[in-house]
Formats: sequence, C-alpha cells, structure tokens
Amino acid sequence: MALRPEHEIHTRRRSRNVGLGIVLLSFVALVFALTVVKVQQGDMMEAFDHQPRVSLTPVPDAAPALAEGGQ
Repeated sequence: MALRPEHEIHTRRRSRNVGLGIVLLSFVALVFALTVVKVQQGDMMEAFDHQPRVSLTPVPDAAPALAEGGQ
C-alpha cells in the first residue's frame, strides 16, 4: 500500500494550526509573566476575603481631628 502525497488543503490547515498554536502559546506566556510580576509585588495585593481591610479602616485618634477641620 503506497502512501498518498499530502493534499494541499492539509498543508493549509497545518499552517493555520501552527499559527494558532503560536498565538495561544504567546498568550499563555503573557499571562504567566503578568502573574509572576504581580506575585513579586505581593505587598500591594489585597484580596477580597469578606474581612475588613486594615488599610481602609480609619485611625481612631485622627478621626476627631479631621472632623474639626484640624491638623
């Protein structure tokens, strides 16, 4: 049984599949790189975990001074 030569449509499909594979791999690499950068700057990350964030709670001593328009 002889092997048939590859049809022209299969060659075009292969080139489209290779192009799509390159696009998908570059997207995955971009998401991975953004994740690595975000994790390295972990001090700025605060997740929403249904807990009050300390960074948003007012300081008790500063609240009366601000209400009086003070310093």
